[in-house]
Amino acid sequence: MTSRDASAGPLGAGQSAPSDADLIRAHVAGDPEAFAELVRRHRDRLWAVALRTIGDREEAADAVQDALLNAHRNAAKFRGEAAVTTWLHRIVVNACLDRMRRRQAHPTVPLPDGNRDDDRPTGPEPAAPAPDQDTVLVVRDALAALPFEQRAAIVLVDVQGYGVAEAAEMLGVAEGTIKSRCARGRARMAMTLGYLRGNRSDGGTVPSGSDAASPLPTGVERREPR
Repeated sequence: MTSRDASAGPLGAGQSAPSDADLIRAHVAGDPEAFAELVRRHRDRLWAVALRTIGDREEAADAVQDALLNAHRNAAKFRGEAAVTTWLHRIVVNACLDRMRRRQAHPTVPLPDGNRDDDRPTGPEPAAPAPDQDTVLVVRDALAALPFEQRAAIVLVDVQGYGVAEAAEMLGVAEGTIKSRCARGRARMAMTLGYLRGNRSDGGTVPSGSDAASPLPTGVERREPR
């Protein structure tokens, strides 16, 4: 992803699309449509980052909503030192972190349904997932088990395909910290997923050397560098 902000869809002859920064300025100036256009451009990627970072659809949706409300209210504080998309991603990741901290501080326990007989099936047994889908689910579980900081770095770099420098800017840490978190997270996932690389027969050891630090499969196509 380049430092230039994303542009809108096809326009008529002679028209140029406003940049993300233009939309932020228009929103601050009172344009009622500018922020909605900004959301339209980036909501899918923001949602993907939130979902894979926090690991729960409902929590991810709430985190994105919190983040967009925060961005809407604080757009005047955007100074243009980074791309708007970087700014938005950082707000989303911080919203996920806030929710995860609250969830750890106040864990919830599902209440039993008194009207349900747990020993009696309530419907047809679901079909077993296809092998590829089963692998994706296992990898997602391994990703969700990582410490938040490692998970966020891997989501941005390995899943969403951002460069180390961009991910460091989004998370507000040094590039070396991103590299370290990715390496540690990949090693932990390699230990969990060793059998996917044919390591079950040798006891499921973590691959040595560069193998342990290489990106692991996530079931999401990596962004092509631009």
